[in-house]
Amino acid sequence: MATTWKHAERRIAALLSGRRVPVTGRARGDAPDVSAPGLAVEVKHRAALPAWLLTALAQAEAAAEGDQLPVAVLHGAGGRYADALVVVRLRDFARLLAAWTAWHGGDP
Repeated sequence: MATTWKHAERRIAALLSGRRVPVTGRARGDAPDVSAPGLAVEVKHRAALPAWLLTALAQAEAAAEGDQLPVAVLHGAGGRYADALVVVRLRDFARLLAAWTAWHGGDP
């Protein structure tokens, strides 16, 4: 039976039209967990995500109107704003990526 993190990597790869990169034969950090068109994806599978993060995204989802994409932006005090992180639901990201790829003629 597959381990939980391997299963998560496979499912995420499928949602992004990519493939899981096996750990066998690669050194730490030299390849992504998932390779998808235009993406190098690092997957972190945890028993639970921080409640404050889920709350931030829920607030964005509640505030989104129409076709707005709900995002939570994470900025560390003293850090560069351009280096902040953007958190979106994977289903929303996959849909956005598919639309962007189609708009650019299949070239992410």
